[in-house]
Amino acid sequence: MTESHLPTQAGTEPTANPAEPATSRAAAGPKGETGQASALPAIDLAGVVKKFHARGEVVSAVRGLDLAIREGEFFSLLGPSGCGKTTTMRMIAGFEEPTQGVIRLHGVDVTGVPPNRRDVNMVFQSYALFPHMSVFENVAFGLRRRKVAKLEIARQVSEMLEIVDLAGHGERRPRELSGGQQQRVALARALVNRPRALLLDEPLGALDLKLRQAMQVELKRIQREVGITFVYVTHDQGEALTMSDRIAVMSEGVVEQLGPPREIYEHPRTRFVAGFIGTSNLITGQVTGTRSGCAVIEVSPEEQIMVPMADRSSPAGSALDLTVRPEKIELSFTRPPAGGCVLRGTVTEVVYLGTSTNYSVATTTGADIVVFRQNSAAAAELAARGDSVWLSWQPEHSYPIG
Repeated sequence: MTESHLPTQAGTEPTANPAEPATSRAAAGPKGETGQASALPAIDLAGVVKKFHARGEVVSAVRGLDLAIREGEFFSLLGPSGCGKTTTMRMIAGFEEPTQGVIRLHGVDVTGVPPNRRDVNMVFQSYALFPHMSVFENVAFGLRRRKVAKLEIARQVSEMLEIVDLAGHGERRPRELSGGQQQRVALARALVNRPRALLLDEPLGALDLKLRQAMQVELKRIQREVGITFVYVTHDQGEALTMSDRIAVMSEGVVEQLGPPREIYEHPRTRFVAGFIGTSNLITGQVTGTRSGCAVIEVSPEEQIMVPMADRSSPAGSALDLTVRPEKIELSFTRPPAGGCVLRGTVTEVVYLGTSTNYSVATTTGADIVVFRQNSAAAAELAARGDSVWLSWQPEHSYPIG
């Protein structure tokens, strides 16, 4: 069978690299097997560059990428279309070769090694299930090609269907399953071979919102249960924040920021990350002084913004870019007590979203600021368009960027 006739996965037949010493594979085993294993990244990219030739021009899809993905973690590549995240994953799988740089799997250089010789599997948005085969046969496909014993196939497939919550569905055909169930069959088929890493390229994109949200929780549960490294490509920030241990936010072929979801969200380092992850208010002001370890921007005698500057200096007269998240801001009709960040503004838009109400407020800084206000029994009177309001937040929620 040619590759075009097979399910869209890399490494359906995990095969040892003949050039790789047996001791190297042992040392690169699952986390905790040896002291050396826990120190080795599951996937390591060093100085990886990928260039394409298009219409006589050279396009750099990935530029000098360095990544060390840990054994057993759920790692997401997040960014807009064209940022290089899928190209990066395809290079890890072996479907694309880097123009320069090195890719290592568990310490072994696999640059130039074909996909079926890499101990990874890949699952795409298109599940590519065999429609004429049962769920059981779809999952067993890779095991049969490896000539695993019949009883062992039955045991492993049953175990995997249990993990993906499809026990009792083995005799069904793909057309008899929901989209979420088909996705889980594709996962089971990829995982039953016990690859060292599973690569997932926007696998939930074809599902509706509620099913996609449910599958996010399921994917994380499955990953914890099987203990395999997951590398997940998505442009959906909610998916990445929900499932990931760490996130690499990519833009124009480079990683803008790498870290745990909370750090990425709470402390964006660049304007791109602040604008791409969630909703963020970007404010630019001129520093007028310092107070209590904070740079102070005095907007008017009654208005100020304070920005903690623990790891940088921002002298008086310098311009300062900062961000503050909408849910950190309080909205009121009277001026809050002095001591924090305070701005005046006029409500320009009110959007009711059920659990919260979103306000757009034109402030005296010239910036339009978005405020998220939780709808609860304790919530004060709602503001309306045209109302004059005060906005306030704690200085620690102002974060300098750039």
